[in-house]
Amino acid sequence: MDPPCSWMVSLLKTDSKELGQAVASPHPACGHPLPRGRGAGGEGKDWRPRIVAFFCTWCTYTAADLAGMSRMTYAPNARIVRFMCSGRVDPQFVLAAFTQGADGVLIGGCHPGDCHYQSGNHKALRRFALLQRVLQGLGIEPERLRLEWISASEGDRVQRVMDDMADKIQELGPLCLERPPHPKQDRDLKGAVLKGVAP
Repeated sequence: MDPPCSWMVSLLKTDSKELGQAVASPHPACGHPLPRGRGAGGEGKDWRPRIVAFFCTWCTYTAADLAGMSRMTYAPNARIVRFMCSGRVDPQFVLAAFTQGADGVLIGGCHPGDCHYQSGNHKALRRFALLQRVLQGLGIEPERLRLEWISASEGDRVQRVMDDMADKIQELGPLCLERPPHPKQDRDLKGAVLKGVAP
């Protein structure tokens, strides 16, 4: 896999407090918040995928709350980050989740036409299509990113989607990405090569 270009490196350096809490514990396969080397071992029976779920507060988060109040059980692999609208989920947050150790990302929003902010879910759909192309370019399987429309009354759908995604990510195994090089180190190395000092 080719190293990411400079604009991608700047996107991957996001440090969101809430996102950091969602994936702060060491990755079970790699043992590091920023995992190294794909397939670094630890894909045994005790490995469980880590999923970051970006949920719209009006629909999908409320449906997850309904599932909890109804005592529905679903895979506990996801850490939910609540947004006011799925249209507010920036591609930078998704990329940051992957670089900080998430094995999968789930985006949940209102059904098209039901958005409390009129067109937020349409923005989420456009960003999702963009992210699919970016992730494919980075060598990340498209099944690791998922977009679902779930209304506030569909607690059972949250249960099905969470279980299904956890199963698919379990089959794919852990996502361990190479840590992107630091831009300053790149400049120093490039300058050293141009001067003929570097090996």
